[in-house]
Amino acid sequence: MPSSSNHHILSGLTNNLHDSDTEETQEWLESFEDLIETQGTARAQYIMRSLLQRAGAKSVGVPMVTTTDYVNTIPVDQEPEFPGDEEIERRYRAFLRWNAAVMVHRAQRPEIGVGGHISSYAGVATLYEVGLNHFFRGPDHPGGGDQVYWQGHSAPGNYARAYLEGRLTEEQLDGFRQEKTKAPNGLPSYPHPRNLPDFWQFPTVSMGLGPMNAIYQAQFNRYLHNRGIKDTSDQRVWAFLGDGEMDEPESRGLLQLAANDKLDNLTFVVNCNLQRLDGPVRGNGKIVQELEAFFRGAGWNVVKVLWGREWDALLEKDQDGELVRIMNETVDGDFQTYKAESGGFVRDHFFGKSPKTKELVADMTDDEIWELKRGAHDYQKVYAAYKAAVEHKGQPTVVLAQGIKGYGLGTHFEARNATHQMKKLTLEDLKTFRDHLRIPVSDEELESDLYGAPYYHPGKDSPEIKYMLERRRELGGFVPERRHEQPEIPLPSEAAYKSAKKGSGKQMAATTMAFVRILKDLLREKEFGKRIVPIVPDEARTFGMDSFFPTAKIYNPNGQNYLSVDRELMLAYKESPQGQILHAGINEAGSAAAFTAAGTAYATHGEPMVPVYIFYSMFGFQRTGDSFWAAADQMARGFIIGATAGRTTLTGEGLQHADGHSPLLAATNPAVIHYDPAYGYEIAHIVERGLEHMYGTGDEDHNVMYYLTVYNEPIQQPAEPEDVDVEGILKGIYLLKPAENDGPRAQLLASGVAVPWALEAQRLLAEDWGVSADVWSVTSWIELRRDGLAAERESFLNPGDGTRTPFVAQQLAGATGPIVAVSDFSSDLPDKIRQFVPNEFASLGADDFGFSDTRAGARRFFKIDSHSMVVRALEMLAKRGEIDWRAPGEAIEKYALLDVNAGTTGNAGGDA
Repeated sequence: MPSSSNHHILSGLTNNLHDSDTEETQEWLESFEDLIETQGTARAQYIMRSLLQRAGAKSVGVPMVTTTDYVNTIPVDQEPEFPGDEEIERRYRAFLRWNAAVMVHRAQRPEIGVGGHISSYAGVATLYEVGLNHFFRGPDHPGGGDQVYWQGHSAPGNYARAYLEGRLTEEQLDGFRQEKTKAPNGLPSYPHPRNLPDFWQFPTVSMGLGPMNAIYQAQFNRYLHNRGIKDTSDQRVWAFLGDGEMDEPESRGLLQLAANDKLDNLTFVVNCNLQRLDGPVRGNGKIVQELEAFFRGAGWNVVKVLWGREWDALLEKDQDGELVRIMNETVDGDFQTYKAESGGFVRDHFFGKSPKTKELVADMTDDEIWELKRGAHDYQKVYAAYKAAVEHKGQPTVVLAQGIKGYGLGTHFEARNATHQMKKLTLEDLKTFRDHLRIPVSDEELESDLYGAPYYHPGKDSPEIKYMLERRRELGGFVPERRHEQPEIPLPSEAAYKSAKKGSGKQMAATTMAFVRILKDLLREKEFGKRIVPIVPDEARTFGMDSFFPTAKIYNPNGQNYLSVDRELMLAYKESPQGQILHAGINEAGSAAAFTAAGTAYATHGEPMVPVYIFYSMFGFQRTGDSFWAAADQMARGFIIGATAGRTTLTGEGLQHADGHSPLLAATNPAVIHYDPAYGYEIAHIVERGLEHMYGTGDEDHNVMYYLTVYNEPIQQPAEPEDVDVEGILKGIYLLKPAENDGPRAQLLASGVAVPWALEAQRLLAEDWGVSADVWSVTSWIELRRDGLAAERESFLNPGDGTRTPFVAQQLAGATGPIVAVSDFSSDLPDKIRQFVPNEFASLGADDFGFSDTRAGARRFFKIDSHSMVVRALEMLAKRGEIDWRAPGEAIEKYALLDVNAGTTGNAGGDA
């Protein structure tokens, strides 16, 4: 009997209800059975739905059924005829499974030992092949190609197929997981577009991101279509996922978007082998039933593919439902064990649970019982499920396919807990696997070199290869395949940046507002503006972007079917199927996924789009750093805007909103170019350069993302100086204001919102202490560091060619005196450049958790305010003997530096 904790998996709809007339009940049941017998399951389904609908109208209490019996969703009589040659497909599927396993096995030579996963593809091969032979459309299909998110650990299967298709060589297969040592023939372990850019489209092995990104890719396909940019009506998104992966919060957390947007262009295929990496997914429960209820409750169409065709006759004979009852009550841990044992074990422990079910298999041999396949390994059942998915309208579909991890690899592999970590085959395993697949490889070939088992290719003129290639020709070309030639697009005119370079006049404006004004002007650019994709996670008004609502509008495929409460306002909330703004709600993970879909449209759709994702700074790289890493792998392009940046700028919000470290997190991503601009004119040059860098035609790496930290503290934005150092802005540092007095020399380096503090410190040093200090605006500590490290590496590898001076050292050449560097981030950020400048160097930073307080109080507490800069400069000059040694102490007393209430740096105001 099942444990009480599994009551939810029983087919007990009538439990706890009294049958007042058993004879009448039996008559109803017999009538229903006759309906199925004479008119089929489709008619029976309609009658049942009609009865349920009427019952609801009459207030008859009928429970919501989110979980159905543990059987296939599609009845046998509704299965379509399989259109392919199943025998020939089975033959080359055997070749694929052999080559995939041998590739991983060969990579386990003792002198290499780079690992790999043998069992994952063995279990998913049928799910892949039915799609590749009959459903997945290639990039040359008239309707455009499908986007397929492959299971990361099954990558050997994709390589094995590409080998049979003639796209990869044996030498490349032997370069698996040896990307540098076997270059140019190395292959990455998993789907990594950046490392194999002509092949992979989507990185999926950071589990949970694949499902999320697939949902937003499907949404973006519809977005492009509804906005009239590209006809994507004939394209589908497929995502292959593991049942263990579905425990990741990202895997399930965004299902509602797909349902709300009615994304019937999206199909999830969950490979339910009932195992995760180290054991069963739900040993005491049933993951398929759990997922069915979850997806159905989220508004998805659910198709279960649990049993192969060999079970059909048994289920047909199961007149009293005993077999279905046992299927319902058997927990996953037992189902896993059955496939690790034998046919006799299954007879005794599964069918033997009831005399009636044991009788069902009385005339079957143990071998025949063992050959009762799970649904994920049956071409006919999988084809029926996929066909139902693509024909279903109005909902996304999930196919829950039950299979076996390590299917066909032998008793050492099939369904074992350790299967995921097993990477090599014994000689006995190889022979058993060869025999099972009927691969024409001799014992002598296997025995001569355990790790030299040969790949098998029947020849390009064999019927199997001809059939395989013909199927792909009819479907529009190879999958996966990535085409990344970027079409040329007109970039914005100089007029788009003029207003930002004029400054704010007498008005005060934060850099967030300065950026939004630039964005507004870019949206007005006739040819370019339509390519911008503003992405906001429910903070548009905070960032001053509500002005976009009436014109750009918020994307909603369902339109706006309600009366907006602010409809009388000029900046009323406005939704539209043609809306340009992707407004994900309180959802940074979804916003990052939307950014990735938009930022890779140049490759996925041949349509360069420019995502501009603006968010609360703290909730970007801290919360969704893995998503940005995947975006970098996928070679996304676009702008990431960390608004309300800094540890002391968003003072009212407190610890979890006070960002003092995001640039440091972003610095670990090689594809992210970070800037911390102080003024609108700096932003204008950075945005202009970013668009040219990512979307221009220059001979440079376009696969980067520009990350700008901008602030909500209003300041007077200066106009761009006539002789502004544009190169310095773009490379990371320029002289903003040289000292106007003579005296002991110091250098003040600041970024972002800290630049006005440095200017104030410059004035105080001159007026109160006679010190001559230059102020430098550091627009990018990170880019300066990268340039410095590159210079060091060049010198390291080319010792005879002289030494290249890092850009920051070039800029500071002749700038004498100690350096005091400050930002509104932790001191680790300015410290990034310390090793590249000869001057004595001090970093001031907000090195602790944030808290709620005034800006002036917070800056005084962290000792990053103007007066702290003054005191630090005085201390360094006193140590050098250039000023009186008593000056620092006098300054501390004069400015009450130890009193947090005495701080004056900054001002109030700005949305939080």
